[in-house]
Amino acid sequence: MKHLQEAVTSLGMKLSEEQLRQFEQYRSGILEWNEKVNLTAINDPDEFEIKHFKDSVMAAGDSAMQHAKHIIDVGTGGGFPGIPLAILFPKKQFTLMDSLGKRIKIIDELTKEIGIRNVEVVHARAEDLAKQPEYREQFDVCVSRAVANLSTLSEYCLPFVKAGGYFAPYKTAAAEGEIEESQRALFLLGGHLERITGFSSGDLEHTILWIKKVRETPAKYPRKAGIPSKQPLK
Repeated sequence: MKHLQEAVTSLGMKLSEEQLRQFEQYRSGILEWNEKVNLTAINDPDEFEIKHFKDSVMAAGDSAMQHAKHIIDVGTGGGFPGIPLAILFPKKQFTLMDSLGKRIKIIDELTKEIGIRNVEVVHARAEDLAKQPEYREQFDVCVSRAVANLSTLSEYCLPFVKAGGYFAPYKTAAAEGEIEESQRALFLLGGHLERITGFSSGDLEHTILWIKKVRETPAKYPRKAGIPSKQPLK
């Protein structure tokens, strides 16, 4: 876990033996399950460490993440970035949400086997879950590595964030166009792009956008299932 340890050290943090064990067992579990269920396109353990673990933990250095108590990962897929962050911050509570039930069931089984106790998993669509009072505007930070344009992703994610909290999508360095196109969507949803942090992960240059929730999201958002992706806010 050389790449992961280097990344964590660069953030001024250190992994315990228990945390290293959890990372190693989670990687083994996902790669084993990946032979039956499509969880990741990455099968090489070293590449997995760089593109899933190192990539995921880079949000940990930001003050918003360090001060957060409850974090939601929307469209978690194989558990990224939620699981690596949950291992890194065992005293914080994480909710991982995905629309594919098989993925959520696997993540639930693995976290229980490995002893990751600060994770709740939810099988749902963001458009539906964000309407439920127990999830709407209840989180200090929402992270997401889901593949969607920023306007669509913001409509899925910002309704989960409480006022004063942050939505932190992981994007490639070539996200300038998306940022420009999403300005009105962010305004309508109650968000404001406060800062951008950048990092390298393998051969990719990535950025994390720190979008502050400056006011409540109007009740009409997110719109009904499918609409945010087909008709992004402009």
